[in-house]
Amino acid sequence: MGIGWCIGLLALGGILTFAVDWQMAGVNLHLVGLILMAVGIIGIAAYVSIFKRRRMQPPSPAAPVVEETHRMHYDD
Repeated sequence: MGIGWCIGLLALGGILTFAVDWQMAGVNLHLVGLILMAVGIIGIAAYVSIFKRRRMQPPSPAAPVVEETHRMHYDD
């Protein structure tokens, strides 16, 4: 899920929870709104966590370069 979907779920959940006064048989719209807001918040947290990992800085060019050499020894 992208951040746009998460914000959309958060907004839709807020509208259902705080701005709607409809009554539907068998459906609690306030609870559905709270669930959508929770899913939106969890989605935003997961997206930010993953995005933060992608933005990690590579080591600076001044860092020493470590080169390993592998030598094969054949004993006859």
